[in-house]
Amino acid sequence: MKAPIVEIFSSFQGEGLLIGRRQIFVRFAGCNLDCSYCDTAKSKSTEYGTQLSVEEIINKIEELKTPDLHSISFTGGEPLLYVDIINEIMKRLNFKFLLETNGTLPDSLSNLNNMDYVSLDIKLPEHFNNVKHDLTQDNDFKKYDIFENEIKSLKILIEWDTNIYCKIVVLPSTKLDTIKNIVKRLSNEIPEDIEIPIVIQPSSPLNQWQNHKNKLFEFSELIGKYNSVFLIPQVHKILDIE
Repeated sequence: MKAPIVEIFSSFQGEGLLIGRRQIFVRFAGCNLDCSYCDTAKSKSTEYGTQLSVEEIINKIEELKTPDLHSISFTGGEPLLYVDIINEIMKRLNFKFLLETNGTLPDSLSNLNNMDYVSLDIKLPEHFNNVKHDLTQDNDFKKYDIFENEIKSLKILIEWDTNIYCKIVVLPSTKLDTIKNIVKRLSNEIPEDIEIPIVIQPSSPLNQWQNHKNKLFEFSELIGKYNSVFLIPQVHKILDIE
């Protein structure tokens, strides 16, 4: 049993609510989406991965572990394309684990062993060159299959009672109405007693936000009506580390 791996490395988590934690990142090759802003473009294709067995992946993790290690991050690409590999790794290692996923493969997620942490990216239509739906319109919003699958995945994760947060990558062109429809829909689908924090992640490079800073405040205020909200840029880009 093997999977295409782009890289396995140790660094600090630069995104989301585990920011600053020392992690070992297992980056899988291959993705079911093609996001325009992707900062690991080579991981989209399995061609850029080296086929590694579970044993080889575990050996590399053991080589890289340090006293400050917090957890193992399965990232990509899309890790849920390799559920069997991930399950086997988790069975054989006594660490905490983070899954970084686009959340569009709920059937695969349902076959995954329980995670300690899950970071689920909520995708926007503008993230894809070939998605034309306007989320400001209710009918188109219901047709947005990517978001429908993300909601299904969130419901699975809620049943697991795992530590979940959602991340939304926003661009200077992102519309307030788009974010409004997403958080309203989430509030309708998720039980009131369940708190899922949302991380607003401004797209990099940050200098493109020079004339759009007010939008970040508007996004935060809007989401704050429904969820706990954080504004967290990609810190590893600021520090210039992997």
